[in-house]
Amino acid sequence: MRFLLATIDGGGTVPPELGLASRLVRRGHAVRVLADPTVEPGAHAARCAFSPWRRAPHVRSLEEQTALIADMERRNVFRQFVFARDRFICGPAKEFAADVVETVREDPVDAVLGEAAIAGILVGAQATRLPVAALIPNIYVRPAPGRPPFGTGWTPARGRVGRIRDAVATEAIRRLLATGLPAVNTACRAYHLPPAGDLYELLDRCTCVLVMTSPSFDFLPATLPSNVRYVGPQLDDPPWAGRGDWRPGGTGPLVLVAMSSAFQDQAEALRRIAAALRPLPVRAVLTTGPAIPPQDVPAPPNVRVLRAAPHSEVLAEADAVVTHAGHGTVLKALAAGVPVVCMPLGRDQKDNTTRVLRLGAGGPKRSKPARVPPGRPPVRCDPGRRSQGAARRRRPSRAAFGPSVTAPP
Repeated sequence: MRFLLATIDGGGTVPPELGLASRLVRRGHAVRVLADPTVEPGAHAARCAFSPWRRAPHVRSLEEQTALIADMERRNVFRQFVFARDRFICGPAKEFAADVVETVREDPVDAVLGEAAIAGILVGAQATRLPVAALIPNIYVRPAPGRPPFGTGWTPARGRVGRIRDAVATEAIRRLLATGLPAVNTACRAYHLPPAGDLYELLDRCTCVLVMTSPSFDFLPATLPSNVRYVGPQLDDPPWAGRGDWRPGGTGPLVLVAMSSAFQDQAEALRRIAAALRPLPVRAVLTTGPAIPPQDVPAPPNVRVLRAAPHSEVLAEADAVVTHAGHGTVLKALAAGVPVVCMPLGRDQKDNTTRVLRLGAGGPKRSKPARVPPGRPPVRCDPGRRSQGAARRRRPSRAAFGPSVTAPP
């Protein structure tokens, strides 16, 4: 079969989506990726054809992406939403849809895989009249009774007050999202599609919605729409992770420090973590990601600072992970049975942290996001403990996840 994968460079959402594309290619299918030019090297590494966004807004370089994110995240929460609504989610729906439709006309495919968070991508995919799979490369985003709203970091309500809290927050989010409907419905009318009553209705119109996480990690609603499937996380390392030498010297317990792959102003947090690890009888691999130069994080002797490393290899030997609680890093750590110290910086990371704590796989809960005072260890390690690989490590999370922790056939 021939597939079109339409997405944007959303940082941590790209590796699992390209991982899915790579699996399709390995099974004999053809995949074309429609995305920002920054995604092109990864698409080619996955042996996919590539087309850039033309009319739709896009970033052409890592520096442009960093500047865009910094501009958005310096605002308060409401203004961040307005920025994202107008720049990505709803505002340019007609432009995203036009690019999807034109790409399919130029290079016909049998099905479209679309980033679920971008309304214009879903409109364009549905305008092709082909089968459409909406991709959610993190926890399920749709509000449902008994499930805390996405982005809040709340645990499920346990009483009347909690249910009122969830209902009020859900209604507030619904009203905010509704402000983007005029632009979305303009795109729908352009392709003779019925107007959407809310953004989630676009998901109902898809052939299927693929939630790329483990159902035992998420807070499941009592019922799911019939087209929604939990398919497990995509755990492959991105091509830019490399396969070179990453091991630090020494023989102490191994700590992996991994923050966001996109800019979240995380350099200071990385510096504090590195300083906190200095007095500990451990060795550490600290990966800065593409957005932060390694030289911006001074390394004590027991910490090796790299732009990237193959996390799957590191986790096979690691005793603990210190992370911003991005979905990809958290699920890889839990699948490897490695305890996690979460330092959420924003976005969906409080949601992921809450789920880690619910599984008993990380903590402590009293830790404040992005606050590691100089000299205070961010993780406790037994000085007598030594890394001996996966055969020795306790793995409580693997039993909790069950078979769905790996990507489906």
